[in-house]
Amino acid sequence: MLKIVAGAGLVAVLLSGCSADETKTEPYVFTESALRQHVETLASDAFGGRAPGTPGEELTLQYLEGAFKDMGLQPANGDSYLQEVPLVSIETQDNPVLTLRGGKTDHAFEYRADQVIWTRREDGSSLLNESELVFVGYGINAPERGWNDYEGVDVSGKTVVILVNDPGFATQDDSLFNGNAMTYYGRWTYKYDEAARQGAAGALIIHETAPAAYPWATVDSSWTGPQFGAVRADGGSSLAAVEGWITTGAADKVFAAAGLDRAALSQAALSADFKAVPMNMTISTNFTNEIKHVTSYNVAAVLPGSEVPDETFIYMAHWDHLGTDPTIEGDNIYNGALDNATGTGGLLELAKKYAAAPEKPRRSVMFLSVTAEEQGLLGSAYYAANPLRPLADTVGGLNMDGLNYFGPTSDVSIVGLGNSELDDIIGAAAFEQGRTLTADAEPEKGYFYRSDHFELAKFGVPMVYPGSGTIHKEKGKAFVDAVTATYLAKNYHKPSDEIADDWTFDGAIEDLELYYTTGRRIVDTDIWPNWRDGNEFKAARDKQRDAQKSK
Repeated sequence: MLKIVAGAGLVAVLLSGCSADETKTEPYVFTESALRQHVETLASDAFGGRAPGTPGEELTLQYLEGAFKDMGLQPANGDSYLQEVPLVSIETQDNPVLTLRGGKTDHAFEYRADQVIWTRREDGSSLLNESELVFVGYGINAPERGWNDYEGVDVSGKTVVILVNDPGFATQDDSLFNGNAMTYYGRWTYKYDEAARQGAAGALIIHETAPAAYPWATVDSSWTGPQFGAVRADGGSSLAAVEGWITTGAADKVFAAAGLDRAALSQAALSADFKAVPMNMTISTNFTNEIKHVTSYNVAAVLPGSEVPDETFIYMAHWDHLGTDPTIEGDNIYNGALDNATGTGGLLELAKKYAAAPEKPRRSVMFLSVTAEEQGLLGSAYYAANPLRPLADTVGGLNMDGLNYFGPTSDVSIVGLGNSELDDIIGAAAFEQGRTLTADAEPEKGYFYRSDHFELAKFGVPMVYPGSGTIHKEKGKAFVDAVTATYLAKNYHKPSDEIADDWTFDGAIEDLELYYTTGRRIVDTDIWPNWRDGNEFKAARDKQRDAQKSK
């Protein structure tokens, strides 16, 4: 467990900009009832699961716009609170079968039971016709690490079979990638994109619960139905024709049919010397796609700074969830109460506290609620590429994706702790609450790459991603571990993610106070937090700031 507290020098600078007394005398006080009301509304059946391009989005936008207007916050996009985000929705039809031929045994793998496949191409139909299979280990091409699983093999027009996560997780060797902590090379988004760069026609990732960080049920709920993607100039033609997941059971049958030992090859793939293995079999599938172009929206409000309005700090949370699945009998609404009605409610509460504060912030504060996070961080990616305020003038940001619903904690978990100097600022504020910072307890799950702050970080903007703490003040760590495990097993990305009577938001209120204090100590000073030396995003930030200073 890593715990850090900001050094005395930085704490003194921060306190000079915004004293503890100043943050305790604000007229608006966070309350559990106000936060609960937001969550109950946004996660109600009436909002239908808040999927982009649905009536649930319309209700959500009205709710957010109305709240920002009532607070007196200014629209961030000219005279509008909305930023258009052009998306394409592609839904696999026909319950396609994956047919394996050419090995010891032919197999027909059933949709959803054995595999989930789709395309990101804007094509009315998708086809793999006897595409040769190649096992490419982890499917990583990382020249800076001396690693290329595609070296010496031409996969053009072929279908690659890929292991999930990266070699560091499998070995727990800190010298291999980042050890237990997932790198971006372990994310499914990277693997499909790299397969496309290599010319593959198909890309299939073998699902395993531990390295994927979620069970097959999450694959089934998240990658079936309409899949939203960014609108591409080439209509997605540069991507693989078919992408998907296969179960471990299906993978075992594939390797057995090829006369290959999956366990032995997975072990071999842990070495940079691994060479891709042709499987001497083919895979085929054919399905149609329902394609719709949808305009979804980010929602953004701003409180202009009193002295330096061009410099901006961003609070962000995604408003979307998975919508409604008409193929499910009974409860088929993915309400998304924790994920992320809580974060959206917290964003509104922070906005209200800032708007009501008698001392207006020196710098501007933006409240950004983004769309299509569940479909691959699409709303935040669009904002990062088309910012409403220059990223070079964006001092930093704080992302909320799921607030505490189980009670106050003695610590504050930070996903990506140690990445940036923002840790010092939130650490100082946490210290005043009698709390400490704790590193992400599950770095192997790659949470830093799975929420919206990542898209701004890629452009250099320092971001902090706090989560619920890990040690309940009265019930201890075991209690929090049990609550978290139950949620992930029973409710994550399922219709059962609904607000319950036993949810308590006193812990979330303490966290919101922390987030407010952290923000004030940035916007009421002239500090420019940066990424730590050695961080992958620091070069982009340094270049960004140097260019801005030279103007």
